Amino acid sequence: MTRPPHRDPLRTALRHTGARCAALCAVSTTATAAGLLLPAVLGRALDLLLAGAPAAGWVGRAAALALLLALLDGAASVLAGTVDARATARLRKLLTGQVLALGPRAVARFGSGDLVARLVGNAAQAGTGPAALAALLAALAGPVGGVVALGLLDPWLAVVFLAGAPVLALLLRAFTRDTSACVTEYQQVQGRIAAALAEAVDGHRTIAAAGLQERETARVLRPLPELARAGHRMWRVQGRAAAQAVTVGPLLQLAVVAVAGLLLARHRISVGEVLAASRYAVLATGVGVLVGQLAAVTRARASAVRLGEVTACPAPAHGARRLPPGPGRLELRGVTARRGGRTVLDGVDLTVPGGSVLAVVGRSGTGKSLLAALAGRLTDPDAGEVLLDGVPLAALTHDDLRRAVTYAFARPALLGTTVEDTIAFGLTVPSPAGIRAAARKAQADAYIRRLPDGYPTRLADAPRSGGESQRLGLARAFAHPGRLFVLDDALSSLDTVTELRVTRALLAPGPTRLIVARRTTTAARADTVAWLDGGRLRAVGTHAELWRDPEYRAVFADAGDPAAADAAPPRATDATGAPTGPERAADAPRAAERAADVPRASKRAADAPRAAAADRGTE
Repeated sequence: MTRPPHRDPLRTALRHTGARCAALCAVSTTATAAGLLLPAVLGRALDLLLAGAPAAGWVGRAAALALLLALLDGAASVLAGTVDARATARLRKLLTGQVLALGPRAVARFGSGDLVARLVGNAAQAGTGPAALAALLAALAGPVGGVVALGLLDPWLAVVFLAGAPVLALLLRAFTRDTSACVTEYQQVQGRIAAALAEAVDGHRTIAAAGLQERETARVLRPLPELARAGHRMWRVQGRAAAQAVTVGPLLQLAVVAVAGLLLARHRISVGEVLAASRYAVLATGVGVLVGQLAAVTRARASAVRLGEVTACPAPAHGARRLPPGPGRLELRGVTARRGGRTVLDGVDLTVPGGSVLAVVGRSGTGKSLLAALAGRLTDPDAGEVLLDGVPLAALTHDDLRRAVTYAFARPALLGTTVEDTIAFGLTVPSPAGIRAAARKAQADAYIRRLPDGYPTRLADAPRSGGESQRLGLARAFAHPGRLFVLDDALSSLDTVTELRVTRALLAPGPTRLIVARRTTTAARADTVAWLDGGRLRAVGTHAELWRDPEYRAVFADAGDPAAADAAPPRATDATGAPTGPERAADAPRAAERAADVPRASKRAADAPRAAAADRGTE
């Protein structure tokens, strides 16, 4: 179930700033009208002065028009600034809301860096669109009014100008087309650079540790030549249009002035009207102004198209059903999910009884994190459905779904001003006692109390390791009551002793828990283990039962778990898990011993801190 996509972002900005845009257009058009009156007034004043008649009144009118033009230009500048600011704010709010509604889908499709480029740069450029469009309408009034004024002075003046007008129209059309293509290419390259930069910033520690700063710098800046070429093309297009306008415009102006001279010689118009005609010819050929406004509108339109690519993505919609009372029973029925054209999960059927603990294990790339995301509807399956206490997640209201499901991640995004705010993030009425209790469950209380101001310490002033960040993320999850608790590799950075203590809190009676596990100790403490292999659910059972399979043991060995370091590599086995072939007689007793001993070792690690400390020493 998806929510219909948003409309054209530029139209949204225009509707949001409609009144101010109308005022801007009216002020700009009034300024254009005043500019059209000024040549006629000056021409009349000149005729009176040449005739020796009193001209003070007309000179005063010309001065008043000049003052009015200055005032109107100032008002237009203020209005354009406010329209730009409001339109940009509206577009950024629209895009931010859409990205949050899309959730992980937005980053998966566009990349975090490109999204930032669209939100910051493209939204600001698109925000200039309404004001630029209003200014363009006013700018069009100048040439149109100039032609009309020429016709009023003498029809032949308008005829001469209109004879060359099609050439100007063709120039403007070509300019608009070429500018649009150049701007689109420029913005796309900008987005690629931003995406590469975001990746490099995100992995800066790994880059520094590997000594690959120069190589990564070259990778991020590799598209710069393309950006330069696109920029140069934009300048060439604008320069070519200006040059053509400079060529065609003066020729038309000269033709109009020449005809006005002939009309003056025949006493059909006066000297003042010749002056007015020369000014109106300049206004009528105001291609330079039109080129600038058209360029602004074209750039805004190209940016709006990039915003529209995000807003056009259908966001998931929520239903109207409420969750009935229940223990948090989770069901996946025929769930299939594809990413990048590849089927990651294929027909998964899984039931997690309410209040139980399920560990999800599997090699890298088998879909563990995707299954965790589906469990709380951070993403939707391509086929099948996910139910919580018998209700499909897609049918639940947004508030019911988010109250029922709590997440903790391997790399939590810590949001909030202080450490206390971070743990309470999302709570309607946070309780200081509840926040501290959650921190104790996550083994974060001692770390927080060592900070300069304890819980009120600013998050920016709280240095923390990866494990400490995970503990804050776990504390935030513990602080949010719900009936389903999903941990996506959220214990991976904890040492074995801390993991043991956090797991004890997780194993206490409470909500249903789904834990993406990499360590045997975590899997051994779960009620049930779901083993993913190749996108399918290979087996469901207790850890002790599955441990008899050498391929299951190899899952943990491949993940670097020391408790599975002696696990044999996958070999052909019979139904009991013993090797087949010539090595059967020699290996079968050893395999049976491992199958019996390793689950016992895992159980001891779950029950004895001393064993957990020994595990940590081997990491």
